[in-house]
Amino acid sequence: MSTKEKKSPIVELNQKEDELRSLILYNDDVNSFDYVIETLIDVCEHEAMQAENCAWIAHFKGKCPVKNGIFSDLKPRYEEMTNRTLTVEIK
Repeated sequence: MSTKEKKSPIVELNQKEDELRSLILYNDDVNSFDYVIETLIDVCEHEAMQAENCAWIAHFKGKCPVKNGIFSDLKPRYEEMTNRTLTVEIK
């Protein structure tokens, strides 16, 4: 067997945890632009212009990646944005 075939499940899980992922913001008809922008600034540490651009992209395209990183960094941001009634997903 090659070393690739001998990987333990724990090593594979850790590698998946360390993979870069994206936090995706989806458009909705509930939250105002100002609220979305404020949330992106607070939660994702965006500058005002970056937050506004992401809000417009989500509005016109239906979704926008707003933050990239490893799962452990994105999960608390996902939870906070969900608590603030935004529709988000980690991919």
